[in-house]
Amino acid sequence: MTWDDVVTIGRALPEVEESTWFRTPSLKVRGKGFARLRSEAEGLLVLMCTITEKEALLASGDPAFSTTPHYDGYGAILVDLDLVGRDQLAELIEEAWWQKAPARVRAARSTPRG
Repeated sequence: MTWDDVVTIGRALPEVEESTWFRTPSLKVRGKGFARLRSEAEGLLVLMCTITEKEALLASGDPAFSTTPHYDGYGAILVDLDLVGRDQLAELIEEAWWQKAPARVRAARSTPRG
């Protein structure tokens, strides 16, 4: 997977725009970031998630998912785009979007995938 794949998946969701966040490429919904490419760690994508989801992804042992001390206690998971599958990435992007999208925007989509 590449950043272009992330953009393609994300842009299929309501009101998503390409932007920057911490001076790196990102996706936002109504000005709220939910995905960003880490320029300081090539190939890693930061995706917003719940703490519970983050813990489950890390506990799975899947090498596609990691974190750093910077993200301890924060609802964000690092995703290695070289290791994650398209279907799983699409699900994670939609869940990240669902967390950040305002209720009115979420209403355009009946339920999150998963």
